[in-house]
Amino acid sequence: MFVLKLVYKNAFRHRLRTLLTLAGLAIAVLAFGLLRTVVDAWYAGAAAASGTRLITRNAISLATFLPLHYESRMRGVEGVTRVVRSNWFGGIYQEPKNFFPQFAVSDNYFELYPEFIVPPAELGAWMRDRKGCIVGRSLAEQYGFKVGDVLPIRGTIYPGTWEFVVRGIFDGADSTKITRQMVFHWDYLNETLRKSAPRRADAVGLFIVGIDNIDNAAAVATGIDGLFSNSLAETLTETEQAFQLGFVAMSDQIVAAIRIVSYVVILIILAVMANTMAMSARERTAEYATLKALGYGPLFLALLIVGESLFICALGGALGVAATVPTALAFKKMVSIFPVFAVSRDTLWAQAACAGAVALAAAIVPATRAARVRIVEGLRAIG
Repeated sequence: MFVLKLVYKNAFRHRLRTLLTLAGLAIAVLAFGLLRTVVDAWYAGAAAASGTRLITRNAISLATFLPLHYESRMRGVEGVTRVVRSNWFGGIYQEPKNFFPQFAVSDNYFELYPEFIVPPAELGAWMRDRKGCIVGRSLAEQYGFKVGDVLPIRGTIYPGTWEFVVRGIFDGADSTKITRQMVFHWDYLNETLRKSAPRRADAVGLFIVGIDNIDNAAAVATGIDGLFSNSLAETLTETEQAFQLGFVAMSDQIVAAIRIVSYVVILIILAVMANTMAMSARERTAEYATLKALGYGPLFLALLIVGESLFICALGGALGVAATVPTALAFKKMVSIFPVFAVSRDTLWAQAACAGAVALAAAIVPATRAARVRIVEGLRAIG
């Protein structure tokens, strides 16, 4: 109890210095947590991908479409349970900053995505309305969409202003599911193209393939690609997770830079904390010599410094960890580029671990010096 009281008194002997160090620690731990959350958000799509879904696209690139008739042949591959058509629409709602993902999909889309929950009545209304669309809960909350609203979307890939009627709002089975998107009928898009641009009709951006067993993914993918080898439109089939990671790979250098910056922040605060502890220990050299003269051993002196460092870092780290979740929520409301932006438990534990590592690393040198101080030299020292 005496040691704890002494540690507390020492920690706040120079209040301004301690408070500034606490503020720096809290900000650094907060920044570290947010940067890690950004990295997690980058991989959110891949993390939420299912192992029982495959993506089939043109082997050349995503910009090259596949013929519609491929669908019937793909259904015949052993292990295939469903095939869903999907085209990226890429429209703009009202103004360019209001961009969000829109997909033209076949009517069996939600059968292949059970993690997206749509009320049966709303799903039925969507099925009956050719111009109907279903939006995710995050998207509806962001723009205030309600069932029955008419959404004018200005096409970029498909020119013109397209009007869709919100017939339903889907929720995710859990917080990791991305609900910041809109889906509408692929048949509506295709029928319109047959009238306005016949050459662009009956073309599918990619097929989403449901399989019966995750262990058969490689065999089914090989079987699908084998059907169309040496054709004018060869296919590339991969797991949904691999498909998502392909997009992440395009920004690997950015993700790596964010990771590096997150650890640089910790190194900077380590230097600040080490300087604080060094100054504290240097000012108390005479006190440590006096304690030694009174019979206290080197271990006791080292314990005082390590305890003070742990106390300051624990307090500063706790403030940073406590501020991470509300700050992330505020960030998500202000910046909508990440469909999922949630602080994970691993991130919170990593923040706590970094605060502990900083505390120990910052105390090593001053604790060692205090333990080795000689009584005579220490009493002569002027802090």
